[in-house]
Amino acid sequence: MSTQKNKSMLVSDVMLPMDRVPAIQKEVILKAALEEMGRTRLGIVCITDAVQKLLGILTDGDIRRKLLTVQKPFSAFFIDDALDHAIHAPMTIKPDDTLVHAVDVMGQKQIWDLPVVNDQGTLVGLLHLHPALQALLEAGK
Repeated sequence: MSTQKNKSMLVSDVMLPMDRVPAIQKEVILKAALEEMGRTRLGIVCITDAVQKLLGILTDGDIRRKLLTVQKPFSAFFIDDALDHAIHAPMTIKPDDTLVHAVDVMGQKQIWDLPVVNDQGTLVGLLHLHPALQALLEAGK
């Protein structure tokens, strides 16, 4: 993966565009967040405010860990605000970062997805590991 073409590929070349990003507004309940995760089949949902500023992310792993540690009835989780269970300062990447760097970060942090934000913190896309690796592999051929 060390070809010159690989090194010049950017996150923006491979990221999922906003119409394919699982995203919800901050007032949405956990049940709706789970439905959005299911719709996109990515295991993540980004939580934004009214102007698309990223406020947090919620993953299926986060939910699993909450269910195992928080002592309350299972059904009570569904009416909580999704933001209550979210990671409020998630790892993010910029659209003009190199794809090689982004995949390296994903490997170090052992994560599958990185929200892509601009300099103002606005969500502009999502980088998923599988398409990122596929693009790097194809560029290396």
